[in-house]
Amino acid sequence: MRWVLLLTCLFASLAQALDYHLQPRQIADGVWLLEGSTDNFATDNGGNIVNVGFIETADGVVVIDTGPSRRYGEALRQSIEKTTGKPVLRVLLTHHHPDHVLGNQAFADVPIAALPETTRLLAEQGDAMAENMYRLVGDWMRGTEVVLPSEEVHEGALEIGGRRLQLLALRGHTGADLAILDERTGVLFAGDILFYQRALTTPNSPGLDVWLADLDRLEAMPWKQIVPGHGPLASDAAPFVQMRDYLGWLDGLLRQGAEQGAEMNELIRAPIPERFAQVNLSRYELIRSISHLYPRYERNAMGRVDRQD
Repeated sequence: MRWVLLLTCLFASLAQALDYHLQPRQIADGVWLLEGSTDNFATDNGGNIVNVGFIETADGVVVIDTGPSRRYGEALRQSIEKTTGKPVLRVLLTHHHPDHVLGNQAFADVPIAALPETTRLLAEQGDAMAENMYRLVGDWMRGTEVVLPSEEVHEGALEIGGRRLQLLALRGHTGADLAILDERTGVLFAGDILFYQRALTTPNSPGLDVWLADLDRLEAMPWKQIVPGHGPLASDAAPFVQMRDYLGWLDGLLRQGAEQGAEMNELIRAPIPERFAQVNLSRYELIRSISHLYPRYERNAMGRVDRQD
């Protein structure tokens, strides 16, 4: 009996330790934000490094991204119920990366919508991404499996429960990136087209030129507040300024390196400008971005030499 009691206490303490302690923050009329850490995936944050939101309509709630695990998704749904007392009507996924979609299981009974290419990418990469998350954050992922979107969405207006959302289909981060503007409040959920005070990630980017063009489209929306995919809420254009500055610098570094025939291991040691040194994970993500993007710059540089001959 003593061992049973000890095991019960142990499991109870473990369950308590693996609690995301989600605290939705109201940022506008009917709009809530759950702001994640700007750190990397780790066992002490359970992968909660992402900004997730939800919008209350007359009929129910629209959820924007579901977080990094089944446990997170379940905690999110409980928070929505406690905050609004209304049912979830639909989930909108901004893109297929694991920190944004592996909470889908908690919403499998409602429509989960995404751009068609997001669904294809998640079907193709989801299991491998989930396995990697298990390695990175351990027991936080227990029971998590990939659940694919059940509906397609496309660019344009979406009316839900008397609320009008503008959907924008972009490509710069993954090749399929959805941004959502709540017309009533001007809150813009930018997904990972915008990182702010946290270094951006590039594993699926079709190119920095595409990303820069997306920023122009996104900034032209009639927003009043910006929720980046990662980083703090903003009410001015500072996230756009920081993103353009960083992407321009990164493009120049890679382009110049390729033209000079630099090795990849030379570029990963390149000095980071002081204005980016305080952005979280700058060195870590620079190393990853060089590994993702530099081979393309090298191929392009070789192509130019061939044409000159």
